[in-house]
Amino acid sequence: MRPMSNDLPRIGIGTDHAGFEYKEFLRETLKAMGYTVEDFGTYSRESVDYPVFIKPTARAVAEGSCDLGIVLGGSGNGEAMSANKVTGIRCALCWDANTGRLARQHNDANMISLGQRQISRETALDTVLAWLNAEFEGGRHQHRIDLIETA
Repeated sequence: MRPMSNDLPRIGIGTDHAGFEYKEFLRETLKAMGYTVEDFGTYSRESVDYPVFIKPTARAVAEGSCDLGIVLGGSGNGEAMSANKVTGIRCALCWDANTGRLARQHNDANMISLGQRQISRETALDTVLAWLNAEFEGGRHQHRIDLIETA
């Protein structure tokens, strides 16, 4: 686990009903580690439309009130698609620590999406921590990020 520090990124988190359990777990775990976490909902297991909660999370990252974002759903696919509609967001669908780490190292992902119905709670946490602890490598990857931003 990462040590508590005042210079940790501010994290926005949002989900639909299918990711609610993991959102609660990740929010509490990250807060206990010293992260500031802004919760964009949903706040129960009641069925909701994911864009209503994912887009505000992504906008907070794009506008800078949150440094990074985590979104969740059943598969994570629709959530990643919704987040990526917001200009300035690079949201990667991740399913293990390796994809989380590479999302940051190679893609400078400022958001990740997780599918609660696809991975265990422990894998979700491992994925988030790998992403948070990785650093963008730049170099050949920066050119590719530039191409994404101008496409």
